[in-house]
Amino acid sequence: MSTTTNFKRIALVAVAALGMGVLSSVPSQAAFQGTAGSQLTITTANGTGSLEGSASDSTTAGTVTVKGLGLAASDSYSITAIKKSWPALTTAALTPGLNFQFIDTATSTGAVLVSSTANSDGLNTTTDSATTVAAAAPASANVYVNSNWYAFQDTSSAFDRIAGTYVYTIIVTPMGGGTAAGTAQVAELSITIAALSTASTTASAATSTAFIGTATAASSDAVLSAVATASDTPVGYLTVLLKNSASGTAARESVTITTTIGTVGDGTVRGRSVVVKYSPAGDAGVDYKIYPDGTAGTGTITVSTPSVTFSTKTVSFYAKAAKTLTATVAHPKLKVGTNSGAVRVTGVDANGIGWAGTAYIYASSAADALIAGSETPAACSWNVTFQRHDCSVTGKTAGTAKFKIIDAATVALATATSNEITVTVNTAAVAKVAISFDKATYAPNERMLVYVTPQDATGASLPAATYANLFAAGGISANAGFSGSSDTLTPVAITTSAADSSATGAKAGSAMYVVYAPAAGGKVTLTATGGTSLPVSGQVAVTASATVTDSAAAALAAVSALATTVASLKTLITTLTNLVLKIQKKVKA
Repeated sequence: MSTTTNFKRIALVAVAALGMGVLSSVPSQAAFQGTAGSQLTITTANGTGSLEGSASDSTTAGTVTVKGLGLAASDSYSITAIKKSWPALTTAALTPGLNFQFIDTATSTGAVLVSSTANSDGLNTTTDSATTVAAAAPASANVYVNSNWYAFQDTSSAFDRIAGTYVYTIIVTPMGGGTAAGTAQVAELSITIAALSTASTTASAATSTAFIGTATAASSDAVLSAVATASDTPVGYLTVLLKNSASGTAARESVTITTTIGTVGDGTVRGRSVVVKYSPAGDAGVDYKIYPDGTAGTGTITVSTPSVTFSTKTVSFYAKAAKTLTATVAHPKLKVGTNSGAVRVTGVDANGIGWAGTAYIYASSAADALIAGSETPAACSWNVTFQRHDCSVTGKTAGTAKFKIIDAATVALATATSNEITVTVNTAAVAKVAISFDKATYAPNERMLVYVTPQDATGASLPAATYANLFAAGGISANAGFSGSSDTLTPVAITTSAADSSATGAKAGSAMYVVYAPAAGGKVTLTATGGTSLPVSGQVAVTASATVTDSAAAALAAVSALATTVASLKTLITTLTNLVLKIQKKVKA
């Protein structure tokens, strides 16, 4: 063997020995490797949660995705979470940690769940120490792992969660052979907890309200009318109640109020256009004040917040003096004594604005005052519902009396005087009763008004009164059955109305029943007998009749009339035809 050959063999042995040495130096625990030789990679997607019903689970969770190459089945990795930040006012001892839930194999590939530690209180300590809550491994050697996890918060009663964002640091640590730790990867994940809908401070147009009224705590809009004279005393209020979409009263937004006439404010801020605070003492809202500023007319008020615009409101500021007053008699027949609201008055100022100042009624002369009322003006009351003045008249003795209404406490100071009206005081005793319909003819099922009218011996109606037994037992009877929800006509006690009503059909001096005509045509007759509230001469039978049209008979009559018309037209056409023929013959001749 040559020297050269020996050197070659020695070299080969050395190379072999070195090769064996290299192989034996490979680590006994192969760690997870990432694609292209990098370590494990981790990506996160943030989650949400809600305080409503403690909703915080896989349906609202964040996600953690881990990718890498497992060189051996004994490799694994662990997921660790540590709290980073949380909303203010949340105590560290009660900050909820994260739970990790391995997603099914349809989305996680090549990974096998090794362990999952229930995170009951592991992350809820003041130390904020990292805690391993889950671990996974490849299904076998040389397998790429793509594993997905849900990350969501604990929601037990021990955790005092509030609305806000909770930020966690997620740490993924590869473990070669289950013991040797590789290079950890970190990422952040946040869980944002929505506030309770009842705690929202945003006002909702569907639940918030604003009403104008004459007093505080208005729950519906009222007609607001006030004298225009400038004053620091409020004449009305805007009651604003802000609620959120869950009808909670936590809504807090500034309120903008503008008016075209007068001023508005909250006692601190005041003007024609103001932005005021909304700071309710309770759940009833806030009352903002309305003031006159000396300008007469109709003001338009708008109310809004950054989230809600309410319907506009109106306020009428009338001049101190009325321009015209119009009086009408509400009670044609007065009794001896007080007749409340016997006379009605409406007024307007120089701008045509409804006048709601104090009106006064007085008897036109001393002779009138002997019958009713007084020559000294007496104040009337303002009826806000009907926007008019109601004036009472005191009856003294039978007769007629004339009255006028003025806009001041004395005739000398008055700037407006109404038309003169006449009232009648009737002191006669009831002598008889009459019943009547409001019409003579009705269609089937049509509304019918039945009037019961007590009368004196002359047949005149009487002031409003109650009669215990105006009818004998059984009241009023009818020869036909009424339809619909008709009033019962059998009462014997009757109370009559003091005034007419265009809305209901009521008549002064009468009681009224509402019935509905029978479905079939024919004559309807009412019968009653006077009761013991009447003198013996009045305790007699009384009747009233009306006709209900027969629709079938009416149709037949219409057909018959049409047939007659057609026959007449036929005769006329025949006559005209004959005439034309005669003319033609003469022309030929």
